[in-house]
Amino acid sequence: MVILDYLPLPIFYEQNHVLKNVDFRLSPFFNSRPKEAKIDLIVIHGISLPPRHFGGNAINQLFLSTLNTDLPEFSDLQGVEVSAHLLIRRDGQVIQYVPFDKRAWHAGKSQFQGKSNCNDFSVGIELEGCDDIPYTKEQYRQLAGILQCFQRLWGISVDRIVGHVDIAPDRKTDPGKAFEWDLLRALLS
Repeated sequence: MVILDYLPLPIFYEQNHVLKNVDFRLSPFFNSRPKEAKIDLIVIHGISLPPRHFGGNAINQLFLSTLNTDLPEFSDLQGVEVSAHLLIRRDGQVIQYVPFDKRAWHAGKSQFQGKSNCNDFSVGIELEGCDDIPYTKEQYRQLAGILQCFQRLWGISVDRIVGHVDIAPDRKTDPGKAFEWDLLRALLS
């Protein structure tokens, strides 16, 4: 692997709590952060719908509450209310669903370093993928650029960029063993 092939793409933040030049689609699944909350954690997730299938519109529909859960492959998602701040597709496309000053519903029951309710103080980033299939170069480039932007904005340190598994180990495994943490750390150094 040549690290130059993975150089982060520059990402810029706008005053309205969204990233510049990304597709913005407002999810209904968010609420206000607690007044005292300060963003100091980034949670990386992995998602594919149906499981192990990439492309299509199902993830978007899930986050926008338009997924047809009458279909057998989505029936277990009936009544699920979930969102993320960002989704990074396999081709590197970034979609934002919740402004960063709001609380996206991505972490569920969670805790990090003794502090519970991670949704209160974190940003959730979904990568289209699954635990055991490698993520793409385009995803790492976009993710690293976004994280560099967050480091500038909020002073997020590398040790506060974690996987869903790190905040909910009894119920989650994502982004999984296929996620290259060493590569991400190298891109951020």
